[in-house]
Amino acid sequence: MLDLLQAVQDYSAYGYQTGVFGISSGGSILLMGAIAIIGWIVQARLQSVFSKYSQVPMPNGMTGAEMAEKMLRENNVHNVKVIHVAGQLTDHFNPTNMTVNLSDSVYSSRSIAAAAVACHECGHAIQHAQGYAPLVMRSALVPVVSFASRAATWVIILGIAIMASTNSTTVAWIGIGMIAMSALFSIITLPVEYNASERALEWLQSSRTLQGVQLSYAKESLRWAARTYLVAALSAIATVIYYISLISRRND
Repeated sequence: MLDLLQAVQDYSAYGYQTGVFGISSGGSILLMGAIAIIGWIVQARLQSVFSKYSQVPMPNGMTGAEMAEKMLRENNVHNVKVIHVAGQLTDHFNPTNMTVNLSDSVYSSRSIAAAAVACHECGHAIQHAQGYAPLVMRSALVPVVSFASRAATWVIILGIAIMASTNSTTVAWIGIGMIAMSALFSIITLPVEYNASERALEWLQSSRTLQGVQLSYAKESLRWAARTYLVAALSAIATVIYYISLISRRND
């Protein structure tokens, strides 16, 4: 995804400065710039919220790892291990080796923020166990998107070169299709992430692990985490729209 965002910046500048496409790309650049600013704000807020609720202890004194194991056990998921992974907010569920990976600030922490993150990742494990459709669809797209994200930059560069010399847009459209696959992946990711958070919060409440204001802390933590995926999806969509406008106007 980072490669694609870098490509957006490079080609936005190219089209704007040279006028090769015969259009003003100022509006598209402003849109992507606005989304980038929103993304920065959301990420900063997420880190602030996580840091704040990392100081609020869990009522039951359990660590993130213990909470994850308890949630998995009570949801009849017995083939998933909870392990530690290095890094900050690098938490994830890995369906390949059936592990819930918890980061330094979550695995051994006894805070509400850690519990919220740990249970969110367990939400993904439960999705996998139950065959949650959006997760299955996203998993099927992984190899396609992995290839497309690596190749898109070079295909678009080649497409721009061909457009400049022959006016043919076929290769450029193929590059846009590759970027569109990443956008589709980001869109499908939204229900996967929101549903995992819903599962986590529902269990935290139904198990009486968190209630009242403490539950609201977990909700706020997961709400801001989910918004980072929303911004990523908007960024991917804006990227596709930008390139479609370039190619479409070139054909006019």
